[in-house]
Amino acid sequence: MRLSDATVVIRPRTTWEAMDLGVLLSQRHRRLLMTSWAIVTLPVFALLSWGLWDSPTLAVFMFWWLKPAFERLPLYILSSAMFGETPTLKQVLLQWPRLLRPQLIASLTWRRLSLTRSFVMPVLQLEGLDGKLRQQRLQVLLQSDAGAARWLTIIGAHLEGALWIGLMVLFYLLLPQQVAIDWSWQSLIGAMTRDWRWLEHLTNVFYVGVLIVWEPVYVACGFSLYLNRRTVLEAWDIELVFRRLRQRVVSASGVLLLAVFLLLPTAQTVWAAEPDASPNSPRLLDQPLTSQASRDSIKALLDQPPFKNKEAVTRYRFGEGKPDVKTPDDDKTPAWLKALFRLFDGQRFGSVAAVIEVVLWGVVISGLVVLIWHYRDWLQAFVSRRPTRKQKLPRPLPQQAFGLDLKPESLPDDVAASAEHLWQSNPREALGLLYRALLSRLLHDFNMTLKAADTEGQVLKRVEQLQQPALLTFSQTLTGHWQNMAYGHRLPPAQAQQELCEAWRGLFGPRAAH
Repeated sequence: MRLSDATVVIRPRTTWEAMDLGVLLSQRHRRLLMTSWAIVTLPVFALLSWGLWDSPTLAVFMFWWLKPAFERLPLYILSSAMFGETPTLKQVLLQWPRLLRPQLIASLTWRRLSLTRSFVMPVLQLEGLDGKLRQQRLQVLLQSDAGAARWLTIIGAHLEGALWIGLMVLFYLLLPQQVAIDWSWQSLIGAMTRDWRWLEHLTNVFYVGVLIVWEPVYVACGFSLYLNRRTVLEAWDIELVFRRLRQRVVSASGVLLLAVFLLLPTAQTVWAAEPDASPNSPRLLDQPLTSQASRDSIKALLDQPPFKNKEAVTRYRFGEGKPDVKTPDDDKTPAWLKALFRLFDGQRFGSVAAVIEVVLWGVVISGLVVLIWHYRDWLQAFVSRRPTRKQKLPRPLPQQAFGLDLKPESLPDDVAASAEHLWQSNPREALGLLYRALLSRLLHDFNMTLKAADTEGQVLKRVEQLQQPALLTFSQTLTGHWQNMAYGHRLPPAQAQQELCEAWRGLFGPRAAH
């Protein structure tokens, strides 16, 4: 690479300023970055989803695991465009197989979960180092800016999750209002397919869309951190200054040589006309200012302001750097304070500070989670589109089911006797009276939850939960006769009259209790 061809200003930057430069680089080439990423990753995602249709979570996990292989493509684009050689989309796609070969297994196994992946990836792809040379190079690079690279990965992971959830929430908000309130689309889709995997694959598509936008930015930020670290280590900015000076000197060398050749005869004439101009002439030896006097004068000037401002600074020093003169205050310093100062010294302080930072962020996040959970009801009133109720009002009991009146006052005092009386003239009405009385008893005496839309089978399942075998047997028999008559227009046999009426008296007595 030629530093003079760089499309950005080469100078040392802070870590966050370097990452901001990466964002600007990704915006400058966003069309090529996003298009190439989509062309390469979407077929892989489609193949994984098709092969693992019954396991959508596994499909999106495998796609997430392959991210280091996909990240080599935007790094190639950015590294070429950085020095004025932006490739075309065709060139990028042709280079993709070659970029995959070096150390792919290592990138997808023990290096996969590295938090500094975007920062050290140029060492593999651009410098081509491996083994011991790679380790030595990383030891130098990771002495600084490693913390910023880790924070870039952590913040990027949280940003991916936030954007993913945001797209799913947006999908929910785009649903029609009536559909979202009634939530009837669940029952409609479940009735048609009984399969919700398509919805899980749809959420996976949202994640793939997030990566198309965010992943080139993540790679660009890591690449800019790498460039900034090399600028500091190798003094690229100073090298560029010297190169510009060299170009100026080379361009002006012809003029200087011409001036020397023109002035050389004149200088020889002047020197010949002045014989006393030699270095040993008395005129030059009798000067009042000598070399030693000039050095002393310069030193005296430099020892005075504004060149030198003396300032007395007092500080504590422990360890091997002990002062020569031992003051009485040194013996008064407690040992635990000395150990504390040694702990917060040098690189150890950086490690301790990083641990403390992680712990503090964990405490803050945990506190926010607890706070949101504690005030979830209050937040739900502002977030949810459905009106919330502070007190859950008791639901009114249904007055009808299957077109039958379930109010106790609509039933006769002796249900069994009335059913026997009606059986000879109108068996359908007699059987309907028994079934209506059974539902009324279940609703009012057993406090069973019945809905107007319940089916006979759902009622029997709730009766089974009461764990009363006699009531369950009677309900199953009566429901079977009721369904045969109501839907099949088949009258029950003659002996069913006495059996049902006797079973009713055995369960509820000869008279109804209102």
